[in-house]
Amino acid sequence: MDILHEDSGTKGRYYAVIEGHEGEMTYSRASPQLIIIDHTGVPDALRGKGVGQALAAHAVEEARKGGWKIMPLCPFFRAQAMRHKEWHDVVNL
Repeated sequence: MDILHEDSGTKGRYYAVIEGHEGEMTYSRASPQLIIIDHTGVPDALRGKGVGQALAAHAVEEARKGGWKIMPLCPFFRAQAMRHKEWHDVVNL
């Protein structure tokens, strides 16, 4: 799955377009070292296809590469982070 990225400096999103439908995970940059993931949206047509999980895993990998932390305000991302203890190096729960 190809995950794309848009960033305006203070806000951004990771997204994937599959079968004409778009799933996204949005964030705000609180500081150079912290992003706040505030929303994950996956349309019904893509539910059960692992899109949300792929977006979350991608955000974690980007945080590791960029040297920043993630604060999960999004309930979906927070739930995923609680299930994935291996993400706790970059996720502030």
